[in-house]
Amino acid sequence: MSIEIANESGLDVDTDAVLAVARHALGEMGVNPLAELSILLVDVEYMTELNHRWMGGEGPTDVLAFPMDEGSVDHGPGEVSSGEPGLLGDIVLCPEVAAKQAATAGHTPADELHLLTVHGVLHLLGYDHAEPDEEREMFALQARLLTSWRAAQTQ
Repeated sequence: MSIEIANESGLDVDTDAVLAVARHALGEMGVNPLAELSILLVDVEYMTELNHRWMGGEGPTDVLAFPMDEGSVDHGPGEVSSGEPGLLGDIVLCPEVAAKQAATAGHTPADELHLLTVHGVLHLLGYDHAEPDEEREMFALQARLLTSWRAAQTQ
């Protein structure tokens, strides 16, 4: 799995852990091991600009996902796959927003970044949470992936 990460947030972030949780989620989801992913960590000002430009949102958000190519996902037997790896897309994270959310949620900023990374990966793979059923499915999968990643870290 080729994952490029760039920390342009101005904050000290454990990018190795962000890479590890992304790699774990992609592996567990059956993504072609030759697929490519880009992760960008940005400051509040740039995230605010991206959120406004691409989502029509006001203010900064925690994570944005920009999917590029559905051909990287290993499809089930009923679906046709090109078999060729491709660029999954980009995940943009805002560590400052994540830190504020972590304080509210009662966990560490690192835990919040890991959650947001998995959340971004799932969006790239076509999951969404606009409808209640979709939200239940996506958030349950997100929790399962985080739990299995944390368990793997303690072994």
